[in-house]
Parts: sequence; C-alpha cells; structure tokens
Amino acid sequence: MKKNKKKRKTHVPVRMNLLFFAVFLLFSLLVLRLGLVQIVNGESYKKEVERTEDVVVNTGVPRGKMYDRYGNVIVDNVPLNAITYTRANNTKIEEMMEVASKLSEYIEKDTEDVTERDKKDYWLINHKDEADAKVSDAEIKKLQNNEELSEDDVNKKVYQMRLDRITEKELASLTEKDLEIIAIYREFSSGYALNPQIVKNEGVTPQEFAAVSEHLSELPGVNTTTDWKRSYVFDDTLRTILGNVSSAREGLPKNLVDSYLAQDYNRNDRVGKSYVELQYEDVLQGQKEQIKNVTKGGSVLESVLVQQGQRGKDIVLTIDMELQREIEKIIEEELSKQIVHRGASPNLDRAFVVMIDPNTGEILAMAGKQYVKNPETGKYEMRDAALGTFTSSYEVGSVVKGATVLTGYMTGKLTPGEVLIDEPLRIKGTKPKTSWFNKYQQIPMTDLYALEKSSNAYMWKVALKIAGGRYVPNEPIVNNPEAFDIFRNHYAQFGLGVPTGIDLPGESAGLTGTKTDPGFLLDLAIGQFDTYTTMQLAQYVSTIANDGYRVQPHIMKEIREPTNEKESLGPILFEKETNVLNRIDATQAQIEHVQNGFYRVYHNPEGTGYLFHDAPYNAAGKSGTAETYVDGELNYNTTLIGYAPFDNPEVAYATLVPSSHIQASGVSDPYVNKYISRRVMDKYFELKKKRAEEMKDPTSVNKKVENAEEAEEQMQQEREKNN
Repeated sequence: MKKNKKKRKTHVPVRMNLLFFAVFLLFSLLVLRLGLVQIVNGESYKKEVERTEDVVVNTGVPRGKMYDRYGNVIVDNVPLNAITYTRANNTKIEEMMEVASKLSEYIEKDTEDVTERDKKDYWLINHKDEADAKVSDAEIKKLQNNEELSEDDVNKKVYQMRLDRITEKELASLTEKDLEIIAIYREFSSGYALNPQIVKNEGVTPQEFAAVSEHLSELPGVNTTTDWKRSYVFDDTLRTILGNVSSAREGLPKNLVDSYLAQDYNRNDRVGKSYVELQYEDVLQGQKEQIKNVTKGGSVLESVLVQQGQRGKDIVLTIDMELQREIEKIIEEELSKQIVHRGASPNLDRAFVVMIDPNTGEILAMAGKQYVKNPETGKYEMRDAALGTFTSSYEVGSVVKGATVLTGYMTGKLTPGEVLIDEPLRIKGTKPKTSWFNKYQQIPMTDLYALEKSSNAYMWKVALKIAGGRYVPNEPIVNNPEAFDIFRNHYAQFGLGVPTGIDLPGESAGLTGTKTDPGFLLDLAIGQFDTYTTMQLAQYVSTIANDGYRVQPHIMKEIREPTNEKESLGPILFEKETNVLNRIDATQAQIEHVQNGFYRVYHNPEGTGYLFHDAPYNAAGKSGTAETYVDGELNYNTTLIGYAPFDNPEVAYATLVPSSHIQASGVSDPYVNKYISRRVMDKYFELKKKRAEEMKDPTSVNKKVENAEEAEEQMQQEREKNN
C-alpha cells in the first residue's frame, strides 16, 4: 500500500510539470505573436485601422441660358425645391427601403413609372420567407452541382426563379402606399453611391419641403435642396431646333453614354439630347461642383469642397426671335388659307423659310410649320417643323437656273448675253419637252430673259452644250454620264447637293439621282432630279448675292460668361467669325450678269417674281416650280429665293412649299410660296425700321465679306492641304 502511494505521488508532479510546460509554451507563443503584431507589423496594422478613402463626387449645376441676337432670353432655368437621397457605400437594401418607407409619410410620389419588375423586387424584399420557399433546396442543390455555373450565376438564377414564381394575386396585394414606397426606392437606387439622386423636384409643395427638412435626422441620406428645370420661353417657337435636355431620371442618353462617360460625366447627369442643346453641350453644361468625401468603412467622415460649381456659359444665337415668330405666324396664315381648299391641294401640309445674312452666314430665322393630326384629340393643328429646313430635301425646280447659267459660264460653254432659241424639244423616242410659257413657238432669248421668264428650253440647251452635244430636232441627244458630275461639282460651289456646314447635327445634303440617262441631265439642269434643303437654297442665293462667296451658315453668334444680373449679359468669351467656304470659279462680271437676271425676275412684268416690283426695298431673286409625285399623283413643289437690297444685300431668304398644289388653275392658288416670301421680306424691313427708330438695332447687317482676297487665299491653302 505504501509503495502504491509513493508511485501516485511521483506521477502527480510529472503531470503538473507537463501542464505548466504546455501553458508556458502557449504563453510564449502568445507573447511572440503579440510581439510580431506590435513590433514587426504594428505600424502597418495601425495604418490599416486608421485608413480612410477619399471619394470625389461631381455635383451638377444649372445649364447656361440661350438668348436671341437682341439679348432676349429664349431658354432659361427655373429653380425648383428638391428632395435628394445620397447613399453610402455600405448602405444595405433593407436600410434604403426603411428610409423610403419613412419618406413616403412626408411626400407624395408619382407611381406612374413603377414597373412590374419593381413590384416583384419589392415583394421579395418584404416577404423573405415566402420568397425563399418559392425555390426548393433540391433545385438550389441541382444548380450548385452544375460545374459550369459560378456562385454568382447560381444566385442570379435562383433570384430569377423567385421573381418568375410571384403570382398576380401576390402582386395585387401591394397597396397604393407600397407603390409610393417603390417609386421612392427606385430613385434611391438609380445612381452611384455618394452621388445625390433626385427623389422629387417637380411639384414639391412648401408643406412637403418643410416636413422633410424637419425630419432629416430620421431620414439618413435624405436632404432638401434647390434644383432646376429647363424652361423654353417660347414653347411653340423654334422648339425642334433648340433641342431637349435629358431628365435626372433618364440621365445620359443610351446612344451617347460612352462618349459622355469618356468626358467624365456621371450616368445620371442631365445633358443635351438634340440640336442646339446637344451641339453646344460642352458650353452649356457648366463647371460641376466637386466635393471630396472622406470615408471609412463605407461611412462618410467628412465632406470637403474641392471646386466651386459654376452655371454653364450662356449662348447668344443669331436668331431674331421677334422676326422668327412673325415668320411662323405668316406661314401658318398662308398655309391655312390653302388648306381650306384641300381638293386642289390634298397633300399640302407644310412650308419652310430660312432667312440669313448673306455676308456673315448668321441665320436670322429658320421657320417651318406642319399641319398635322393630333393623335390624342383627333384634331388638326399647326406644329413647329423648323427642323425640316435643313433635314428635309425636295425637288426645288427653277430656282437652280442661276447656278445652271453660271455653270455654263464656268465651263466655257455659254457666254453672258448669248442668245438661244426657246422652243419645244422634240427628242427621238420621247414626248415634246417645253417651257411652261411656250408650247409651240421658237423664241430667241438671252440668258437674262431666260432667267426672267424661267425658260426650261434655254437651260436644256445649256446642259446639252456642257454634255458636248447640241439639239437636233427628232434626233437622240448626246449621252455623256460625266456631265452629271460636271453639273454637281459646279452646283456644289453654291452649296447645292453638299452640306452647308450649319452648326447643328443631322443636316441632310439632299438626295442625288442615280440614273445617268441623258433625259435626267435635262431634269437636273432645271431642278427636277436631285433634291435640296431650304438651308441649301438660302446658302445658294447668298452666294450669288455676295458676289460669289459661299459662307457657312451658323446659329451660334456668341458665347458669354454667365451672370446673375437679369438685365444684362456677361462678358463675351467667344464670337463666331464669318467662315468663307469657297468662292465660285466665275468672274465678277459673270456673277453680276446673273444678279441682273435675278433683278429682272422681280422687277419686269414678265418676271416670275414680279410680286416684288413695288416693294419699298429693292429685291432680286428666282422662283421655282418642280413636278413631283405623291402616291402616284402629280404634285408641284413651289419655291422662291431672293435677297435685298439689290445693290448692297443685307438679307437673303429661301421659301420652300412641298406639294403646294396639284394643278395650276382652279380653286388652288399656286403662288403660296410668293405670298409667304413677300410678307416675310416686308416684315424684316418693317422690324428693321422700327428698331432704327427706337435706336435699338445692334444687328450685323450691311457687312460685306471683308478681305475677300485673303479669304480666297486661305481657302486655297485649305484645299491644297486636304488634297
């Protein structure tokens, strides 16, 4: 017994020693580990704990304003009370939904944009148990066993299966209050973290604004602020030209996302979507306010202003808004008179006018109106169609005959004053082709008389000369496809058949006929083959008016520094200069000869523009009528171009009325183009006189193209460079 006792006593100390030794080793390892943490890696761990992240956020500012040439506001910004939401990097969906629910108690939110998918997402978030039950464990296991699917792929498929299995009855259980919460949550989740999202900025009542402001402490991420809305002062005038801006909800247009993102835009930025708003987006957008958010663990510790925001720069347009509105009124009135007689003008529904300074290219007005049926009311109404002045092209008829005569001069196939016989052309295998005023006779005439009377036969014979042939009765005419290129290359010098260079996107260069049968060359020479826009006609007549210089038309006149003073514009930052694109290859004497022909059109009793003979200003120009077919029925497009004063042009215009009538007699009046044109020119000079009397006329009219030789030399250098 004693022996066994002794043995037990000796075992106890050994076990204790082993235990103490093990404890000693563990403490030693712990001390060693603490030493490594504190001494070796202590500094790096300390930095990690203290590490913060700087996130710079760009906040949008109001866009620049637009003014007309007299400083009248055309496009402005209207201030709005707004409610915004900014989520942190670590904000959870459930937290956002809770804030949305609380916010719905203080504001009313339109639910029109809530989609079925939005409803389903909301239902899944708020019915977690029922949602989980919609996909069985076996189905999930089967997806997980598919080696081709990643964990994310499995989660997406499971979520989609739950969405698909939500019943209509379950969705119908959502209340109006639920829909309002969904609409608010949509706005919360529409943008990036730390970027303020507009929750509501239109129709925010003073009561809503006050209630939200009072409860901001219980609405994390929500704020009350001031926003803006684009305001177009003359909502029915020039709207298709001014363009549109995307909404905060819409953000960057899909077709321009990549371009804008490359320029450091945010996806929810409001940007120009079309025309002037798009063309001058870089000017109108302004300098964003930059705020640096110091974050730690996803939470914002501090916000620091890095760059003060500044409203976009202002643009002064070349447009005379008062003149623009008067021209639109004239078009509406004259169209309405004709539309009453729908039997004789069944396809007449639109008209276009462009008025331009021929020496600077400044567009004074670009008006279009279209008579259309409102699908909502079923009633017909006049709508703005100014866009069609440079995006829609038509066969324009005899207005091109000035270019045809000058092409004859420039190719050496016609001399000023040359006499040709106007007669019916009897070409083998075709019906006789005649001028509108001469069906049977042979009438000798000069080029000036041919312009005055608008002789087709004279122009056809010029075209045959250019093609290398001549007219022989009852014989075929020369077939020279190259003559089409000769004509088009010379027409292009006037701006016909080529882009005018207007500073707006989407310009049409017109349509070029593809057939090269010799008869189509004759049609080309009288404006009944290729198609042209009203803007091209305005550039063409301006080229003749200013002694052969083709000037680029433009709608932007100046860029101004933004100012808070309502009664004055800011300092000029940029002023658009006259851009001479080219000078036609004709002599001054040849150009003046055609100018005299245009003068006779307006002043001689036989002239097709004689309506202007008694105008208080001295004008010149050319009319045109083109045959065209609509649904197989013969229609006539009518045009008129002109400029004034004749001896020192300050304004040029082009009027185009597609399908103005179907016959030259009867109830229909084929001269609507002339009535519009005369009234438009009268109104221009009437307003000019009124402004001169009021000592308010800052226009740039009466500027001749200066330094013509220098401009021509510069153009030659550009051509050589391009070649």
